[in-house]
Amino acid sequence: MSDKIGVFIVDDHPVIRDGLRAMLSVEPDINVLGEAGTGEECLDRYFAMRPAITIMDLLLPDIDGIEVIRQICDKSSDAQIIVLTTLGGDADIYRALEAGARGYLFKDMARKDLVQAIRRVHGGLRFVASQVGARLAEYLPRHDLSVREIEVLQLVAGGRKNKEIAHRLAVSEATVNAHIKHILEKLNASDRTHAVTTGLRRGIIKL
Repeated sequence: MSDKIGVFIVDDHPVIRDGLRAMLSVEPDINVLGEAGTGEECLDRYFAMRPAITIMDLLLPDIDGIEVIRQICDKSSDAQIIVLTTLGGDADIYRALEAGARGYLFKDMARKDLVQAIRRVHGGLRFVASQVGARLAEYLPRHDLSVREIEVLQLVAGGRKNKEIAHRLAVSEATVNAHIKHILEKLNASDRTHAVTTGLRRGIIKL
């Protein structure tokens, strides 16, 4: 049996997968077992392959990468997943880690950082790149929006007026006004537009 760390690469861009495979192939203790380009393909192949480490992008064409992580970790408590993505919002980072990811890196990292992450996570530790930690620290202390506040902000981002939001959510317009007031306070936003741009930048909502 090989003592090498078996790695599974999940990314929808073939060029990225090829680059990661080439990058990792020169490491004496790492063996790339396979790859997937979609969330469905990842779920199908993961449980047949049982890799030691999975390198996972969050932007997949079918299933959200965080949902893929959650499904794997729900069925496999020993899963060791490292996120490698361009998504840098603190909400994206927290959601991935809460779903079960053991590491988080941005795609502009140096090769040594990815290799270090693979070895550390395989050793039972967590790995959060320094740039990721700095992004989290930027928004401390956390003032999380409630599920309903996120829903309201998402509707605001879609161009809905307060009256339309109230009708959509079957609540009073006064309730919507209160939600928006809380959203502005929590995001330290000056107005609705500022709240939307902040929510998008932080990964709290998507367009």
